Amino acid sequence: MDISGVAAIITGGASGLGGGTAERLAAAGAKVTIFDLNADLGAAKAQEIGGHFVKVDVGDEDAVRAALVEAEAVHGIARILVNCAGIAPPAKVIGRDGQAAPLAGFAKIVNVNLIGTFNMVSKFAERLHLADPVGEERGVIVNTASVAAYEGQIGQAAYGASKAGVIGMMLPVARELARYGIRVMTIAPGIFWTPMLASLPQEAQDSLGRQVPFPSRLGTPDEYAKLVEAIVTNPMLNGETIRLDGAIRMAPK
Repeated sequence: MDISGVAAIITGGASGLGGGTAERLAAAGAKVTIFDLNADLGAAKAQEIGGHFVKVDVGDEDAVRAALVEAEAVHGIARILVNCAGIAPPAKVIGRDGQAAPLAGFAKIVNVNLIGTFNMVSKFAERLHLADPVGEERGVIVNTASVAAYEGQIGQAAYGASKAGVIGMMLPVARELARYGIRVMTIAPGIFWTPMLASLPQEAQDSLGRQVPFPSRLGTPDEYAKLVEAIVTNPMLNGETIRLDGAIRMAPK
């Protein structure tokens, strides 16, 4: 799909991987709408790239439907969806006090990372499948998982489960939406620079980067965005998860 002139929605697009993707797609000519809960950062990023911002909780059905209507009113029917919204607070199954982790914490991570992704995919496809195709396809969905789906570390039970769920639902959704010419792909990033990692001391960031075989550093949001761009522009990429991780395999901790 030619990106230029096409409407795109990026969840979690205020910063991090989503921010980098918003920048790259806008530079390629896409009409970008950012969905994020951080209104200050989201509005600033949208202004920076000449896009539009909507404050929205991806896990809220009504809010997502309303946000899609607003985005369509501004930019037309969206044909590109990149789901980057996610949270990753660590929590062990048994805490330092010997008590089981509260279920609410596990449920919150799954609700944002997995259910929120499905909510976006389903509501996006609900509108897009009625649109006229552009060439041989109607649109592209790119979801974000993590290498934690394969090698989750201690404290990542909820995060790893949520990201494994994103990978697990990708193929059945891709098979279903194929009849409408809507492709579905997933990216599983390794250790990438994000605002969360930026809060760590530089020594800690460098230590994490050295765990990557090559290149031995943190990935950048633009490197993630480059893969999104490649997926969007290559129609044979469908129903697959691509690890973007510099060959890292995560240790238990």
